[in-house]
Amino acid sequence: MAYEYLIVLAGCVLVTLPLEFVLGARVYRRPARLAAVVLPVAAIFYLWDLVAVARGHWGFNPARTSGILLPGQVPLEEALFFLVIPLCGLLTYEAVGAVLARWRARRTVIADPVAETASPSATDSTGEAQGHA
Repeated sequence: MAYEYLIVLAGCVLVTLPLEFVLGARVYRRPARLAAVVLPVAAIFYLWDLVAVARGHWGFNPARTSGILLPGQVPLEEALFFLVIPLCGLLTYEAVGAVLARWRARRTVIADPVAETASPSATDSTGEAQGHA
């Protein structure tokens, strides 16, 4: 199938997309940060591919790609791979971090229920709950 590589990359994006909206990864909401993380890595690996293809160390099966070649005879899909896979990894990392942060916050509230229910007037200057004598 000529577009197999593109389909796999699209599947990766679709599978991780809910992490942004459902779990609150907040990756797409910070495009400058996303670019600062993904673009340098993509550039390094693109250069790596350029050297490897030029030296004949590896190539790409034209039956599995779109046939669109970028400079250095690197298929479009390969360049997109260097963007999509780090994006998916970053989405996963940030989603796990968001879930863990919510879990830790909930655990703190459960561990210290007085802190949540005590009003400012019911505590002394040290933050201790005032008892009634």
